[in-house]
Amino acid sequence: MKPNEPDPTLQFYQSLASDYHLIFADWQRSVRWHGEVLDEIIRASLGGPPDSLLDCTCGIGTQAIGLALRGYTVHATDLSPAEVERARREAASLGASLTFGVADLRTLATQVPATFEVVIACDNALPHLLGDEDLSEAVRNIYAKLQTDGLFLASIRDYDQLRAEKPRSTSPRVFDDPGGRRIAFQVWDWSEDGSTYLVHLFILREGEGNWQVKHFATHYRALLRHELSRTLREAGFTEIEWQMPAESGYYQPVVKARK
Repeated sequence: MKPNEPDPTLQFYQSLASDYHLIFADWQRSVRWHGEVLDEIIRASLGGPPDSLLDCTCGIGTQAIGLALRGYTVHATDLSPAEVERARREAASLGASLTFGVADLRTLATQVPATFEVVIACDNALPHLLGDEDLSEAVRNIYAKLQTDGLFLASIRDYDQLRAEKPRSTSPRVFDDPGGRRIAFQVWDWSEDGSTYLVHLFILREGEGNWQVKHFATHYRALLRHELSRTLREAGFTEIEWQMPAESGYYQPVVKARK
């Protein structure tokens, strides 16, 4: 991205903010599930709940609100002001107490005050950083926001498998809404070397016999586990450990690292 050019990831999430919940069967139920499973992973790693947690890729609050509902002291940030504002409203409607801010992963050290016992970046957020330089900058800023011996936890898609298979799409998910059906699916356009791919997210909604189609697109890096582990080590992280879904209970591979 050239200087002064609009950030395509920011544009993607700004446009998706009002519809993000539609990719879930029941977003509010998912919020509670994410909070429950992440709580178990964090407690197992620390021996108890943390004093403070930063969700630095909070989106509309799927993980941050779930953890706040379980009693965590959470500060939640995201690149997208529209998603942060949506998360703020959703937290209020669900009775969750947490604070919010707008921040870029690559500038957390200057945009977010204080340090935290735990920092999380879940739901395949880090692979939006397509180049090594941006990824390294983000990881260094995450490291700066952790207290000594603090825990970093992130989840990404299983790119070790996906890069070998290069799937062209995800299976359509069909949901029955009161006003009609809803369908969500993705089409993936892979780069020639398989290192990145363009995601086309389609959300179709039925109403009064007609279908409304919305399309959103963004790029991801097909980030291999050893690539992220190397970047974490170079930033100073230790005790880097991967857990697959069968072990962690989470829906994506999870990496944990300590400062």
